[in-house]
Amino acid sequence: MTLLAPQDQIEILRRLAPGTELRNAVDLILRQGTGALVILGNGAAVESMCSGGFFLDAAEFTAQRLAELAKMDGGIVLDEDNEFIVRANVHFIPDPTLATDETGTRFRTAERLSQQTDRPILAISEEGRSIAVVYWNGTRRELRPPQVLEAEANQRLISLERLRRRLQEAEDRLTRSEVDDVVIVRDVSLLLLRAALVRRLYADVERTVIELGGEGQLISLQAADLIEGVNDLAETVYQDYSKRRPRNGKSVFDRLQSVPTEDLYVASRVAAAIGMDPLDAAVRPRGIRALSRVPRLPDAVKDALISHFKDFQRMMHAPVADLDKVEGVGAARAEQLRSYFDRLLEVGMAWRFEDDGRL
Repeated sequence: MTLLAPQDQIEILRRLAPGTELRNAVDLILRQGTGALVILGNGAAVESMCSGGFFLDAAEFTAQRLAELAKMDGGIVLDEDNEFIVRANVHFIPDPTLATDETGTRFRTAERLSQQTDRPILAISEEGRSIAVVYWNGTRRELRPPQVLEAEANQRLISLERLRRRLQEAEDRLTRSEVDDVVIVRDVSLLLLRAALVRRLYADVERTVIELGGEGQLISLQAADLIEGVNDLAETVYQDYSKRRPRNGKSVFDRLQSVPTEDLYVASRVAAAIGMDPLDAAVRPRGIRALSRVPRLPDAVKDALISHFKDFQRMMHAPVADLDKVEGVGAARAEQLRSYFDRLLEVGMAWRFEDDGRL
């Protein structure tokens, strides 16, 4: 059984986050030790699974009411929006031939119900186990205490900070290599794989934050700060080095989507996924990433520069007069570009000084 898919889990995890009325009900039931089996949503498929029990007439859902009804042996049905309690003390009868990995009767029933009703099923253990699990469409997620979630979120945030620094190091190295015209595919792949890992780790942090509810707001803000600029960086690098400049096609992350996380650490796997040459092959950028850093430079002018010079080395070493010839540049902008390229060349010289101890 897999974890809930991201597109399916967000809303249900929000409903069950610490501090919500539904999570308060779970905590009350765990403390009283009665256990419960609750279907979060009604409908024809749910009704076909129900036997016995009684209907409630517009009984508004509260944590206390759900906990009191859980003291009876049968299950409980909430409405589609989880605002009203529809039925209580129900005996659920799912198809007994459906496969299940669970052992306890309540949890086996919950897993089977999830497969047949297309509704989230909440199973809460009786006294002694203190476990609450939500099932949905054959998927499973255990509800964990806030302190466990917070510790996990903080640990992932630390990992995200560390990986973001390594991405910055890869970008700095790529910039220096571009200035010196010594870029190889490995340099490009290293940056892209780190960007993809940052995105996936950020998604993990955000899922944990959703489970935390309001208590995860600070962690969410910190994670959002760390992810800022990563998408644009990866896309401009991909556009710089792809064999054909992508236009309204798949993003680099779309192309890397099929690569398992463990394979993202392998530069050759990333290079193959984005259709680049062997890792030791020399490559040159078009200058897209470099031009993206020039303030207030219109996209049309960027395109004109890239089209005119074809690669970054020719563009970076072009005199002011040649830059001025490009449509839309003009004398003032040509001077600005020349000053920017000169600063980039100084970065390359400083790097050589650090490596060799001399200019």
